Amino acid sequence: MKESNARITSTTLGYEDHGIMTWFLDLDYGGSGQGAGGYVLNGYDKENNKKTPSIWCGKTIMAILDVLGVDKWEALPGTYIRVKYDYDKVHAIGHLLKDQWLDFDIFFFEGSE
Repeated sequence: MKESNARITSTTLGYEDHGIMTWFLDLDYGGSGQGAGGYVLNGYDKENNKKTPSIWCGKTIMAILDVLGVDKWEALPGTYIRVKYDYDKVHAIGHLLKDQWLDFDIFFFEGSE
C-alpha cells in the first residue's frame, strides 16, 4: 500500500444509475488519479420495492468532513489530503497535516463506533 498527497478535483454525492445512494472523491496525485468511494449509503425494502434511508449516509458525510477539516461537502474540491491506496482502491483518506484518518474498511465493515 502506498501513501501520498492528493488534491480532490471533484466530488459526487447522490444516486447512481441503479438508485444506489453513493459518493465519490476524484483524486489527483500529480500526474495520475484515482477515485475514492462508491460505498452504498442507503438501504432497500424488498417487500415494498423502494429505497430506504440509512444512518450510513449521515455518518459517512460527517466522517469525511471531520477528518478532512472542512465544514461542507462543496468545500472538498481543491482540498489537499493524504491517501492510503493501492492499484485497486483507496483504502483511507486523511488530513494533510494532522494524523487523522478515515479507513474505509474499518469504518464500513468493522463499524464506526
